Amino acid sequence: MPLTSMPLASMPLATTPLASIRLAARSTPRRAQYRHASQCIVFSILLAATLLPSNFGLAAESTVTTISVDATQAPRGIMSAHMDIPVSSGLVTLVYPKWLPGRHSPAGPITSLGAPRFSANGHPLLWHRDAIDLYAFHVEVPAGVTQLNADVELLTAPAPDGVVQGLETPRYATEALLVLEWNQLILYPAGIASDDLVYRASVRLPPDWKFATALKAASSKHGETDNSVNFEPVSLTTLVDSTLLAGRFFRELTLGGPPNVTLHIAADTPVALNMSPDTEAHYKRLVHEATALFGATHYDHYEFLWSLTDQIMPDGLEHHESSDNRSPLRALLDDPTRRAEANLLPHEFVHSWNGKYRRPAGLATSNYQTPMQDEMLWVYEGLTEYLGDVLATRSGLLTEAEFREELARISAAMNSHSAREWRSLQETTIAAPLLYYQSRAWAARLRRQDDFYQESALLWLEADTLIRQGSQGKHSLDDFCKLFYGAPNSSPQVVTYDFTALVKTLNSVFPYDWAKFWTVRLNRLRAEAPLEGLQAAGWHLEFTAMPSTMHLAHEADDKDLDLRYSLGFYVDDEGATIGDVIPRSPADLAGAAPGSHIVALNGYKWSKELLHDTLAAQAAPPSPQGSLSPLTFLVEKDNIFKTLNIKYASGERYPNLSRIPQTKDLLTEIARPLFHLR
Repeated sequence: MPLTSMPLASMPLATTPLASIRLAARSTPRRAQYRHASQCIVFSILLAATLLPSNFGLAAESTVTTISVDATQAPRGIMSAHMDIPVSSGLVTLVYPKWLPGRHSPAGPITSLGAPRFSANGHPLLWHRDAIDLYAFHVEVPAGVTQLNADVELLTAPAPDGVVQGLETPRYATEALLVLEWNQLILYPAGIASDDLVYRASVRLPPDWKFATALKAASSKHGETDNSVNFEPVSLTTLVDSTLLAGRFFRELTLGGPPNVTLHIAADTPVALNMSPDTEAHYKRLVHEATALFGATHYDHYEFLWSLTDQIMPDGLEHHESSDNRSPLRALLDDPTRRAEANLLPHEFVHSWNGKYRRPAGLATSNYQTPMQDEMLWVYEGLTEYLGDVLATRSGLLTEAEFREELARISAAMNSHSAREWRSLQETTIAAPLLYYQSRAWAARLRRQDDFYQESALLWLEADTLIRQGSQGKHSLDDFCKLFYGAPNSSPQVVTYDFTALVKTLNSVFPYDWAKFWTVRLNRLRAEAPLEGLQAAGWHLEFTAMPSTMHLAHEADDKDLDLRYSLGFYVDDEGATIGDVIPRSPADLAGAAPGSHIVALNGYKWSKELLHDTLAAQAAPPSPQGSLSPLTFLVEKDNIFKTLNIKYASGERYPNLSRIPQTKDLLTEIARPLFHLR
């Protein structure tokens, strides 16, 4: 089903018209600045005016770009594509998608693109890259030529490359599965809206591999020499919005509807596909809880695409009728990892309503070269983060206790970020295109990274509790979701909004000075995280000696040891490397630095067990001889060994929630399922 993005000239709050033909057609995140020099304006105007139809059903064959992807070598590390692009003679500028929906940044993997070759009627054509916009390619098309042939290749499995691995040089394939984002291999004429370009795609897959995508197949072949599928023509917008997942080991589960929702899982090993009956039931419940929350759907069908592998960076990317979800290999086998990943699919599912159907006007760009304006990511990602946790709990993927533990975890994490003292949450959203690509080192001190997910979620919790308390329980944020994202049911479309429209809808649910509420919270500078909503819900953040279930789950998922609330850093399992250092913590005062490898603790070889035992001893009453000595860490950084004397006399500290006496427990009300009420 075609998804259209709102052209820049469209009015806010207007519904983008859909193409007349409806064809089957998908964010943690998550990842400088853009410069675009448009060339060949004459060609763009001519092509838009004379070649491109406004109705797909009437599209002449000569106006359709074909793209044929060969993914048979993807496990080896290469994917290639051939395109036949309708053109007019003269200087033609083709561009590679740069600003990608859901990435909120210029994330087009241009450094992984290679071998661009252009030809016409069997003859190679000279081309040159634009000197300013490196995503643009100029080709001189000879007179009489109406079709330009383009061939490109993409690196699908680059070797590890330091901290930028998975961001600037992402991996897309393993020996057993691949994730095909069509924008990785596409070129399109500069200056034309993606809604106005028609593409017919096909793909060849490795033998015996299965696939899933939101696109509608026109024909397919299954054999040892030709395992291919042809898709029906769609707009470029819809094609880019329709990731394809393929793999050797594949499983499909029908989750319910209507409209029909299907879960497709590809894994590096067949045993990793084993989902327990209880977990399957929770994902089926998720579909019902989401539709109960929003009261309507805006897709004709929905495909969860879930890849399970340790070779590709965990991630999530939303589309309108599908989502691209990537988790560790054992996400269905190991219960701690399953818990840590529990809000991934709910988060991306929410985006079908919040982000794809209703979209901030600044993110509804007409093509993939126009810079996106991210200042409303506190809604796009923040509200989605909040609702993702709520739906994970209402569907049973998390228990109510785990929901509270997750809130404790993000509250403590946000409270440890001293960058809040100089960088507002609003500034963090605006800087998102830069922050997505930054290393996590010194994030708490200097960047705040992607706080607009979790800190914004805490603000939406506050808004929810304010509505519930102010209306004496008659209304909640659920009512806002129904009004803003709900009825009537529709096929995919984009309805843009701005701050004023958001405030107006909140006021229709519960009259309040919502403009001031959000303006103050988004722009203030203060050391403390916004925990007012947690307190209004009847709960208080505290630190105890016992880690919560969710704290241990995220340690298992992230493969690290989280000591941020005791010593003041976390360290990864494999290299015993310090990741980030919390400002003003004992580790910070001792001079600890991210990137330092811990060699020994108190003269003994480093291990997690040694650290836990040592902190337990620190928590014991002091000996008659006096107070305990500082913890002595031997670390190596930049080939130099040094000793860190960390002064810390307490035991282990982990975030948890405790009830505030004589208050109403609103978290239990928020977590209560809706589906049985229908």
